[in-house]
Amino acid sequence: MLTSTGDSPDQRLTAAQWILLAMLAAVQVTHIVDFMILMPLATQLQADLHISIREFGVLISAYGFSAAISGLLLASLLDRFDRKTSLLFLYAGFTGGTAVCAIAPDYWTLFLGRVLAGGFGGVMAAVVLAIVGDAFPPSRRGTAMGVVMSGFSLASVAGVPAGLLLAQSSPWGWRAPFAVLALVSVALFAVGWLTLPTVRGHLAGNHRRTPLWDIATRPAHLRAYLLMLLLVFSTFMVIPYIAAFLVKNVGVEEGQLHWVYLTGGAATLVSMNLFGRLSDRLPRILVFRVLAGVALLTILALTNIPEGSSLPAVLGVTTALFVFTSGRMVPGMAMITSVARPRERGSFLSVNSSVQQFAAGLAPLLGVLLLGDTEGKSPLVGFPLVGLIACASGILCLFMIGTLRSAPGESVPTPILDLVAGAEAIETTGAIGVPILPVNDFSEVRA
Repeated sequence: MLTSTGDSPDQRLTAAQWILLAMLAAVQVTHIVDFMILMPLATQLQADLHISIREFGVLISAYGFSAAISGLLLASLLDRFDRKTSLLFLYAGFTGGTAVCAIAPDYWTLFLGRVLAGGFGGVMAAVVLAIVGDAFPPSRRGTAMGVVMSGFSLASVAGVPAGLLLAQSSPWGWRAPFAVLALVSVALFAVGWLTLPTVRGHLAGNHRRTPLWDIATRPAHLRAYLLMLLLVFSTFMVIPYIAAFLVKNVGVEEGQLHWVYLTGGAATLVSMNLFGRLSDRLPRILVFRVLAGVALLTILALTNIPEGSSLPAVLGVTTALFVFTSGRMVPGMAMITSVARPRERGSFLSVNSSVQQFAAGLAPLLGVLLLGDTEGKSPLVGFPLVGLIACASGILCLFMIGTLRSAPGESVPTPILDLVAGAEAIETTGAIGVPILPVNDFSEVRA
């Protein structure tokens, strides 16, 4: 099994590494806001586009299925290019898909926008994780993953609440958040073009490419894919329908929904980084199992909130759900990333992202089938059953995490460019003119 490295607590990330993480986290924020913002807009979309909850579920699933397909199609290409080039190309496509959502006049144009945004955004997220895997050794990877995955927290605490307020106050309604998000993404693309380092270390000596089929079917990789599928499935059977459930079944007002994401995001902004540091100091499998076990309790609590519950009680449950379901992903992703050899990491993570997005597409569809085809203000039915199935998937995660193994050669991180203001690139032997980030000694413990 993969564990923490036990390195000394006084080791710190460099300024260059923090700059890189900040840019990657910003990219993640826009991607996550784009994915999440549709969920709390369920009642607005149903009213404006005259669609049922099942048609809304299809919109959510379209993003995931598109990302899954594109991830498989592009997986064999990701390790053949500078990661900066790959990231910016995909980010441009993602921005275009978001812009389509902003101008969508009807259901099917919005559906097209979700397909485009998902097709580029899902693979883009895999490239972000590949950069983290290349830039940081396993001894620091938990911390790095915590920072990058804090994009979820920032999206929840700022992006989604702001998007909801825009949708409720703007004359453009639910289209307004997508318009603003597209503009922000254009600005971030320009910043990334100027500031992101070239990441070519994975290309050094990597002339013979491993066939994608081998990467996709290797037993060690299959165990990681199954874990990812179960993790996402246990979350996304529930998450897309939280807003509709709280409004229709519990009695929360639409104007209060932003508090759910604001408080949840603020809490996870702290907890994600805390869990990342814990994952570098304690056995990661232990951190994962504790967080994943508590997450099961929060899923059960959420799906059984009684009608008429006070807003503070609701916020307590939803905040705990966000903290622990997202928190378990930090040690989980640190362990999953270490399963692949560095020269195959981009392809592996692209396939892993496809599995993740496939689960994110399938889970809402299964969930909505259990909820029934409700329209208007009719209460959702069957949400407690959805919670039980999600928990069953989460229980399997507790077992699967123990089957992961680190890849041979994982103790040698891929060198990348060290971004220091005004510093010139330093040539290194063994890489294609790519300077090395300062890294720490570490050893990976395997069972």
